[in-house]
Amino acid sequence: MEREVFEAILRQGESTTVEFKRCGTNPGPDALETICSFANRNGGSLFLGVTDNGEVTGVPSANLLEIQRNLINCTYNPNLFNMPPSLEFESIEYDDRSVLRVWVPPTQGVFRFKGRVYDRVADADVVLKTDSQISSLYLRKYTVFTEQHIFPHLRMEDLELPLIEECRKRAVLRRPGHPWGQMDDFELLRSAQLYMRDIETGAEGFNRAAALLLGKPEAVLAACPAYKTDAVFRKDDPDRYDDRATVRDNLIIAYDRLREFCAKHLPDPFYLEGDVRISVRDIVVREVVSNTLIHREFTSPFPAKLVIDDAGLRTENASRAIFEGRLTLADFNPMPKNPIIANFFTQIGYAEELGSGLRNLEKYSKPFLGADPALREGDVFVTQIPREIELVPGSHPAESMKETTRLAILALLEERGSLSASEAAGEARVTAKTAAKYLKGLVAEGLAEPDGNARTRRYYRTGMMR
Repeated sequence: MEREVFEAILRQGESTTVEFKRCGTNPGPDALETICSFANRNGGSLFLGVTDNGEVTGVPSANLLEIQRNLINCTYNPNLFNMPPSLEFESIEYDDRSVLRVWVPPTQGVFRFKGRVYDRVADADVVLKTDSQISSLYLRKYTVFTEQHIFPHLRMEDLELPLIEECRKRAVLRRPGHPWGQMDDFELLRSAQLYMRDIETGAEGFNRAAALLLGKPEAVLAACPAYKTDAVFRKDDPDRYDDRATVRDNLIIAYDRLREFCAKHLPDPFYLEGDVRISVRDIVVREVVSNTLIHREFTSPFPAKLVIDDAGLRTENASRAIFEGRLTLADFNPMPKNPIIANFFTQIGYAEELGSGLRNLEKYSKPFLGADPALREGDVFVTQIPREIELVPGSHPAESMKETTRLAILALLEERGSLSASEAAGEARVTAKTAAKYLKGLVAEGLAEPDGNARTRRYYRTGMMR
């Protein structure tokens, strides 16, 4: 978390989604009450090492890992929680003090801590005692989302089982010690709430989220007959397309296919964050694609669209809108459309917490295509990344990307004086073979001079060779 974002949270103070707590070697029971209440409301961030008035006191750095283990063990203890809420951790260094942020994503299910149901009201954790209060909570949690619809005859063999192992590896790579690493496939699916029991009807089995995330094509089609994403690239004629992909795969496969489509047709400008080159295209595309796949109403017949043309990058998908109008970072109050799917994407690193995507779009859209993003909520949710940076006239975006890479390597050579192909590859995010090709091109242009054999060759700025 960036310092200015953290300081803004400290100034704003505790709220429905923010709680501060002091913490020594281990968090107290009140931290677990907050986790329960966040899980029963819209999720939230618990900051350990901060007083109620926003003063950063910190937690012992040596105890950060032990605190995380303690919280995970407590949430997976059936004597404390009826089912484990998902947790994400982030260590924040602030003025030589460590703060541990515990993010509880919004999710399905009603959670109990020591047999009590906690809800988040303003900045307080409130115990729900009456039947009417608890019934209202069940109503709020279970009637809004269609991803939790159970298909009793959906079986393990209807899922892409190798994908489960891939997702387990991604979760463990993202967070060493992730509980999924010790679970078998069925335990993992149950933990991710892809297998559940409807307490109203008694139905038990895999739900629509399971079919959408991991299903084989026939399972995806059976669970959501209208589901698809049309990806279109238009170069000249607005009434036709130059490339098109109709994506009906499960969401894990669809995520990769749509990102590849965008990488094929969008430029990747040279951009340094500090002294490190990052791909603003990859960041923006990641947020746009994950948002399109996660936050849509899958039972709607409206097909999702991803369009790349002279106007920029645009996505459209059906939504269950709480309000209509343009979203801005100042007034954005994130509400989950499909919390089970969103949480699964978060666990494997395909998405982050609600609201972080908009912050990334606000930060990186302008260096990507030259303009700020525009997001509009309604029955159809629209994300527009306008293009104000012109491509080379008459060129295909891939040609512009080649020129961008050439300029990036040239800029590195100007900055450092000399480069090897492997050094250029790491900075320009291309293969060593590709980097060598561009460096040889600079030699042909008289902008660089080679030195050494094929294994040790370095390229120097013209006139700088030792």
